[in-house]
Amino acid sequence: MSPFLLTRTLPEGATDAALRADVLRGLTAHPKWLPPKWFYDARGSELFDRITELPEYYPTRAEREILLTRAPEIAAASGARTLVELGSGSSDKTRHLLAALRDLDTYVPVDVSESALTQAGAGLLAEHPELTIHALIADFTAALDLPATPGPRLLAFLGGTIGNLVPAERTAFLAAVRALLSPGDTFLLGTDLVKDEATLVRAYDDSAGVTAAFNKNVLDVVNRELGADFHPGSFDHVALWDRDHEWIEMRLRSRTAQTVKVPALDLAVDFAPGEEMRTEVSAKFREAGITAELAAAGLDLTHWWTDTAGRFALSLSTAR
Repeated sequence: MSPFLLTRTLPEGATDAALRADVLRGLTAHPKWLPPKWFYDARGSELFDRITELPEYYPTRAEREILLTRAPEIAAASGARTLVELGSGSSDKTRHLLAALRDLDTYVPVDVSESALTQAGAGLLAEHPELTIHALIADFTAALDLPATPGPRLLAFLGGTIGNLVPAERTAFLAAVRALLSPGDTFLLGTDLVKDEATLVRAYDDSAGVTAAFNKNVLDVVNRELGADFHPGSFDHVALWDRDHEWIEMRLRSRTAQTVKVPALDLAVDFAPGEEMRTEVSAKFREAGITAELAAAGLDLTHWWTDTAGRFALSLSTAR
């Protein structure tokens, strides 16, 4: 069996330092915000798994449909011997690509969670004993140093996660992606598409209240890690469509006037009745816009696939 290698590029304590910095910046900003990456502790990940199974939440099913039907085309177009996946998590969707990439030598999953990487790696090696897996414990939003692996490379960023980045962040991210690739390497990107407002809002405000619990989980994370005294029941979940920016915003709306203390930051934060704190942006895209953003980063879009309902897209672009 090929080896499973695990490299930590995320320094010990980096996650705690990043949380402290984000919470301090976000809670002292006007308007207030918290970044969505802090949803994903163990409970948050479990809640998100439940969200992906809800009838209102189409993106996961739509992307899986594309991967199931188009993986052989993706493999043929990329000719990849190395697959790098950013934010790999359980590597569940990646299995479709691994099965199709006949010439693949190495898989490089990148994630902040060591447990997710080791668990996924063990399962994948059982299915693909010929594969070398070199997992990286790293934050893909920071500078990455990939291991030396055979080319060409296919770098995958699935799930529509790029939508959580505002335009300036996307520009920086795509430039960083291009810097990881050699000319002729390819980039596989998952993007949720612009569609009618009602469908979009339902996907982020389900009738069972699972997304509301997921949204409020960020308060539990801050309470546990920084000793804060947020009362999640004192906030309402809000999801709305911003037509100008073409993104969904998730917010938490304070039900009353309240003061939240964050002892680890020596911080007291006042909320007015009805004040909203943004917890997530989820941008939706059009083919022309994605093509332009990729081109600006030195990536030429060559393939565009959608699910049968046209709700979600996978694009393949080639590094110049």
